[in-house]
Amino acid sequence: MHDAIVVGSGPNGLAAAITLARAGRSVLVLEGREAVGGGLRTEELTLPGFRHDTCAAVHPLGLASPFMRSVPLEQHGVAWIQPPVPLAHPLDDGSAVLLERSLPETAEGLGEDGAAWRRLFSPLLAGVDGLLEGILAPVLPPRRPVQTARFGREALRSAEGLACGTFSGERARALFAGNAAHSTLPLDAAASASFGLVLALLGHAVGWPIARGGSQAVADALTSILRALGGDVETGHPVASLDSLVTDRHKGERLVLLDVTPRQLLGLAGDRLPSRYLRALDRYRYGPGVVKVDYALSGPMPWRAAECSRAATIHLGGTLEEIAAAEKAVARGGNPERPYVLVVQQSLFDETRAPAGKHTLWAYTHVPNGSPAAEATVAAIESQLERFAPGFRELVLGRSVLGPAALEARNPNYVGGDINGGSAELRQLFARPVARPTPYRTPLDGVYLCSSSTPPGGGVHGMCGYHAACAALASRRRSR
Repeated sequence: MHDAIVVGSGPNGLAAAITLARAGRSVLVLEGREAVGGGLRTEELTLPGFRHDTCAAVHPLGLASPFMRSVPLEQHGVAWIQPPVPLAHPLDDGSAVLLERSLPETAEGLGEDGAAWRRLFSPLLAGVDGLLEGILAPVLPPRRPVQTARFGREALRSAEGLACGTFSGERARALFAGNAAHSTLPLDAAASASFGLVLALLGHAVGWPIARGGSQAVADALTSILRALGGDVETGHPVASLDSLVTDRHKGERLVLLDVTPRQLLGLAGDRLPSRYLRALDRYRYGPGVVKVDYALSGPMPWRAAECSRAATIHLGGTLEEIAAAEKAVARGGNPERPYVLVVQQSLFDETRAPAGKHTLWAYTHVPNGSPAAEATVAAIESQLERFAPGFRELVLGRSVLGPAALEARNPNYVGGDINGGSAELRQLFARPVARPTPYRTPLDGVYLCSSSTPPGGGVHGMCGYHAACAALASRRRSR
């Protein structure tokens, strides 16, 4: 009875559904799990009363994405919490480098490299809204050509090349490397600098907020917005094939948008797809996986650098050289002894996350795709936590470990533990998932991909779903 079906209720699936509903389409979202959200879920993974974000935890793009800004999240229950500092990066001397909201204050903390940090980020910050519109759009044609080209000159460099060519001191290089390592690329890879630029820029422009009560609040708000527009959502409804969704009766009328990666598309529609497109999908590359550990703690983290208690997000890995070595080891199929670890301490700023006086800790590191070495990786993560917060182990009341296989079992889009829907390497910047004028459109009439395996890629911004829905609606208008 619906003229648009969306498979998957991650942020991109919900964004696609909202965009279609706004255009007057009757929309149904089908979700295989019993709760909406994809990577936007919050559960008691360790002990009763401890609420952990199962994947996405910090949401700068929740405030900056053009799609997210277009929907009334706050009216539907989202309360953003801004920690005093977006990010802290501790070093072995007992200090921490801080990414402050204020560009001048950040520069002041970088000493000799303060002026260079200002020169790098001041022009980007001056045109941040237009820049984000450009880089969160399909690559070609550029939406904001002048701003995108200016950004691209630096963004297409390797993170190592940009950091070493711009900064002379350890503190600024480490701060930039920690941001760039979100790419899951080795830091000598082309375009790895783009992640460092965008994430630091977002810290200055909008901060790195968390959602009160957990990331599930964002998914629930998007679902509420969709229902207010007349859309429907069915959970506990896995889709194994397109046969029931795309029939002769629906041909030319129904739109089907799939919040899935190429591997799931092959499973849903492989026998319907032409051989050339099949071969292109088969060449699609997935990136490293992650091992994620959630902790229930008896108290706050005992950071050696007291400044770390001002930030929800912490990057562990020491210097640029150490982070680069860890990410290169992962890219070569190894598991580094000193991994780069992303840490979030939500309960310091959100009392709903843990019982009174107790705390949660969220941590993950990169591992080779499909790595079975979760337990060994946990030991390496905890060694890094203890390195920068001596006494951490004594606070642990409970832990939950999700390695690549467990993550994929919970969310099939996380192939081999890849939470970004595919490698962010340069080739897949321009061909994601395949090289087509409209990357969202499949060869099947009315069937579109809307996941993070399409531009602009991973992140809780909804822009993949938004652009896919816009492409689908435009195609239908042209066909009429």
